[in-house]
Amino acid sequence: MTDSTNDLIRLRRELHRRPEVGLRLPWTQSRILRALDGLGLEISLGHSTTSITAVLRGGAVRGADRPTVLIRSDMDALPVVEDSGLDFAATNGAMHACGHDLHMAILVGAAHRLAARRDDLPGDVVFVFQPGEENWGGALAMLAEGVLDASGRRADAALGLHVFSYDLPSGVFGMRRGPIMSASNTFTVRFDGKGGHGSAPQTARDPIVAAAEFVTALQVAVTRTFSMFESVVVTVGHIEGGHSGNVIPDTAHVSGTARAFTTQNSARLRRLVQRVADGIAATHDVTAAVELEEVAIPTVSTDTEADFAMCTARDLFGPEAVRLMDQPFTASEDFSWFLDKVPGAFVLLGACTPGQDPAAAPSNHSPCATFDDGVLEMGVEFETQWALGRLQALAITEPRSA
Repeated sequence: MTDSTNDLIRLRRELHRRPEVGLRLPWTQSRILRALDGLGLEISLGHSTTSITAVLRGGAVRGADRPTVLIRSDMDALPVVEDSGLDFAATNGAMHACGHDLHMAILVGAAHRLAARRDDLPGDVVFVFQPGEENWGGALAMLAEGVLDASGRRADAALGLHVFSYDLPSGVFGMRRGPIMSASNTFTVRFDGKGGHGSAPQTARDPIVAAAEFVTALQVAVTRTFSMFESVVVTVGHIEGGHSGNVIPDTAHVSGTARAFTTQNSARLRRLVQRVADGIAATHDVTAAVELEEVAIPTVSTDTEADFAMCTARDLFGPEAVRLMDQPFTASEDFSWFLDKVPGAFVLLGACTPGQDPAAAPSNHSPCATFDDGVLEMGVEFETQWALGRLQALAITEPRSA
C-alpha cells in the first residue's frame, strides 16, 4: 500500500465490498493493519472491540512532554442492503452507506504521508480506527481503554472528518464553531394493559390507544416545554402492537429518537419522554415501561480548533472550498465523546457523486447512497497538513507536563 490516489481508490473499494457491522470487524481490522504495515507505527488493538490505535513518533522533538494530535476514522458499516448499482457494491446484506470506507482510506493515506515526513514532526500523531460508531458505543469503548493517552500523554487536539453524499458539493468542506451535530437519545416505551375483544373495549385496558396518544402528546409537549429558539426534535419511528384488527392486545411498543444541541436540553428531553409516558399511562389505566439511552452528546468543535481546521482547508484548496455552516446538522456522531475530553474539530467533506444535485442526491444511510472517490486525495492532504500544522503550532507554545 502506498499513498497514491489510485491505491487509495482501490483500498476504499475493497473495503466497500466487504462491509462489517458493529464492534467486531475482524476482516476490516486485518485489512487496515495490512495497509499500515511497514510504516513503523506503534500499534495496539482493542480488547472489547476490533479497534486499531497507531502512534507515529515524530523525529523533530525529544523528551516525554511531546505535543500529540489525534485523528479518528470510524470503521463500521450499516445493516442496509445496498442498491447503489455500483460495480463494487456489497452483496452480504450490509453496506458502507455512511462513507466510513472513505474515512478509513483517507486516514491510511494520511498515515503514509505523515510517516514519510516523520523527521519533520515536532510531536506524535495518533491514528484511531474505531468500530461501532453507528449506535454501538465504539467511541466510549475506546475511551475506556485509554485511546486519548495512547502516546503516553493526553492528546492536545483531535480531528474527525466525515464525508457527505448529499447537501455539500463534492470537494467542499463544511465547518462551524460550536455544535456541528446534535445529541441523540433513543427511547422505547412499552405500554402494558389488558387485552380483549374489539367489540367490547370497555372490558379491556387498551395499550394501542395509549401508544397512539403518546405519539401525538409528545409532539405537543415539546412545543410547550421548549422555546422556539431551542433546537430540539423528537421523532417516533416505530410503533407496534397487536396482530388482528378485532383484538385488543395486552401490550404496545413505541420507539423513537430525541435530539438537541446542548447536554442540558438533551437531558430535559429524556425527562419529558418519561413524564409524558407516565401521564398517558395513568390516563388510560395502563402502565408504561420506559427505556432511555443517551447515544451521543452534542458534537462540539472548539472555537480555536474549528478556526485552525478552516484555515488549513482554505490554505490548501482556496476559500471557495470551505463553507461556514449557519446551522448544525441534527444527525449525531459519537466522536462527540472524544471532543468532550479534548479540544478538537469535526469537519464535513462533500462527496456527492459528479452529475448529481447535492440537494436531491441520496443521503448518507440510504441504500442508494454513492460517494465521489475524487475527494480521497483532498481528505488525505487535509488530514496530513492539519497534523503537521497543529503539531508545529503546539510546539512553539509553552509545553505542559505529561
